Amino acid sequence: MAETTRSAADAALACDCEVGQIVKSLVFEGTQSSALKLVLVSGCHDLDLNRSTADFGEPLKRADPKRVRSETGFAIGGVAPIGHLCALDTWMDSALLQYNEVWAAAGAPNAVFRVDPKSLARLPGVRLFTNNTR
Repeated sequence: MAETTRSAADAALACDCEVGQIVKSLVFEGTQSSALKLVLVSGCHDLDLNRSTADFGEPLKRADPKRVRSETGFAIGGVAPIGHLCALDTWMDSALLQYNEVWAAAGAPNAVFRVDPKSLARLPGVRLFTNNTR
């Protein structure tokens, strides 16, 4: 993209779509398991870490950017929902399913790709969750 797609609002402008159609790929670390967890969130939603135990089975904290890069192959700001160097537990905001297409990071802060959200939901190991936090 000619313009930055680092934020959901920037990406929506660049892609000429609604903010909700932007997939934010957020990587967290489980505080008990130390496992990285990928959370795909609609661009119009935030993630309430106070609810993480109920939604993800344990409290979460932001993952260290160096660990994210070494284990996924992507830097924060460009983490794609697919193509990681290692398998990640993945959750997807069910709000993304209301759209025929969504836009997700494609490995760099200025690169995105369009995909049917149902295809993302069918990827191995993806779990849907309801996220109404704005």
